[in-house]
Amino acid sequence: MSQSGKNGLTYSDAGVDIDAGNLLVEKIKPAVRSTRRPGADGEIGGFGGLFDLKAAGFTDPVLVAANDGVGTKLKIAIDANYHDTVGIDLVAMCVNDLVVQGAEPLFFLDYFATGKLDPDQGAAIVGGIAAGCREAGCALIGGETAEMPGMYSDGDYDLAGFAVGAAERGQLLPSGDIAEGDIILGLASSGVHSNGFSLVRKIVEISGLGRDAPAPFAEGKALGEALLTPTRIYVKPLLKAIRETHALKALAHITGGGFPENIPRVLPKHLAAEIDLAAVKVPPVFSWLAKTGGVEAKEMLRTFNCGIGMIVVVAADNVAAVKAALEAEGEVVVTLGRMIARTEDAGGTVYKGTLAL
Repeated sequence: MSQSGKNGLTYSDAGVDIDAGNLLVEKIKPAVRSTRRPGADGEIGGFGGLFDLKAAGFTDPVLVAANDGVGTKLKIAIDANYHDTVGIDLVAMCVNDLVVQGAEPLFFLDYFATGKLDPDQGAAIVGGIAAGCREAGCALIGGETAEMPGMYSDGDYDLAGFAVGAAERGQLLPSGDIAEGDIILGLASSGVHSNGFSLVRKIVEISGLGRDAPAPFAEGKALGEALLTPTRIYVKPLLKAIRETHALKALAHITGGGFPENIPRVLPKHLAAEIDLAAVKVPPVFSWLAKTGGVEAKEMLRTFNCGIGMIVVVAADNVAAVKAALEAEGEVVVTLGRMIARTEDAGGTVYKGTLAL
């Protein structure tokens, strides 16, 4: 103890490096600026982020908010020491939920918590967040970096994202006219996306494969790299289809819970979605997971997207126009099923056919 009665400790001695935090802010400023859009200037450092709805072109907007995380997919990124794409996952999980309601994503904020801040690791993560924001057309207007020694093991971190979007009043989805006989279209996923990774990691453990082993389902890629394929962001193609065709009645983001948990969330209580499982083009990763883990088809369908990351409900006579609009933007679209009357003892999702695992 010093003569003044103080012990001379600093915040850094306790495990929090303010200088590292400041360095991270400087490293990420160019990435943040790259997300500028009408309504946001792309600058960070203030106490709060600003967004100008009028400058973004809205007249009578309704705001829509969503937040989410990446889940235990982060453990694969941490073990592989590859952090460049989990930020895309973080944005995707939030903005896909916004567009489901017909909203254009406007701005995004992130929360990054770690036991010991590594500015290069943090910059890689935020670089991915910025890439996701650019793809979704939203501005990264702020965030929080929390260095919390003792809360996380060395190298571990967690992420949370918060997104706000808007739609003009009266243009939100789902619409109120979903009817029996409407067609369900499915948009292909990029892979596992960001759900079910606790089961994925268990299956990888059973397989005995290391993260650097060749992926049995992806030629030329290591297992860890293949499993880190980012979640697909559907925002721009869906917004274009909404605005060009005015024919989309409902959207559902197929996340944790798969078809049976997510599709009924956007349907009226008297209708059910009849899904033709034979129409689903199952990516090889899901076949490998099912076979390696001995996972039954029913469990696969309630855990993973199984190849369909988003569903679209349209009237039968609008299928061609909506499908063409989405395919023009690079989406792979399949006719997945139709709306049927819901019986008292049935759930909101009914299957026919067999999933080709």
